[in-house]
Amino acid sequence: MVKTTSGIPLPRSWSLRDQIFVWGQRTYLMGVLNVTPDSFSDGGQFNTVEAALAQVRHLVAAGIDILDIGGQSTRPGALEISLAAELNRILPIVNAVRQECQTPISVDTTRAAVAQAAVAAGADMVNDISGGTYDPQMLPTVAKLGVPIVLMHLRGSPQTMQQLTDYPDLMGEISQFLKQRITAAIAAGINPGHIAIDPGIGFAKTGAQNLEILRRLREFHSLGCPILVGPSRKSFIGRILDQPDPKARSWGTAAACSAAIAGAADIIRVHDGAEMRDVCRVADAIWRL
Repeated sequence: MVKTTSGIPLPRSWSLRDQIFVWGQRTYLMGVLNVTPDSFSDGGQFNTVEAALAQVRHLVAAGIDILDIGGQSTRPGALEISLAAELNRILPIVNAVRQECQTPISVDTTRAAVAQAAVAAGADMVNDISGGTYDPQMLPTVAKLGVPIVLMHLRGSPQTMQQLTDYPDLMGEISQFLKQRITAAIAAGINPGHIAIDPGIGFAKTGAQNLEILRRLREFHSLGCPILVGPSRKSFIGRILDQPDPKARSWGTAAACSAAIAGAADIIRVHDGAEMRDVCRVADAIWRL
């Protein structure tokens, strides 16, 4: 057992569907399924039930541990859609996926109403890029649902975040934000053992700051929660490689994922299932105790 910042003992595992996630044993893969027309990497590719299910089959066959379904693009500059539009995008996909397989489903949303509806439809956890700050009902809703939540660090909104990258103390400020959100989640009634954290690679961060986070990832383990990292295909990789096409950044993503695993990340959020599965297996063999 380890402890959260509140001093409450934290279980070292999650149970989702028929799968046990034992933190520190290996790296788990969260596969991205964006059912949006405008996501930075795969917008418009999977926003029908048929296309989404084809991608689900591909990801599950590749060994993905969690499917992360999102209906609101969070790329820099993305505009917020209505609640009805987000529900209309996500719920048919969650229903169809749940009929197709028993792979755990994460719903990528900042809205409590979407989280509640998605869990009712068969989702198993919530991935909130705002750390529960955009919707004051998110944390109480997740507490009532009794499901895990990922709390991510972010400044501003997708429209403003890339103008909010001035950090006198990058790691200290991210840690303080996450510590506050963990405390708020526990105060709202969320089981401390159901909280994971995400430092927010690419969200209100410069390329250099993303690299610093990857180099110093182990520092976040002092917060006592499993760590999710999502570097997949992001623009800082594209700038390093001079590669404008996100889909052509798999090798760069592999390097970033390896760095995250060396920093003891627990979950890696990726687009390329089979390729990153192999990265995780080899990196785990090198760095896991």
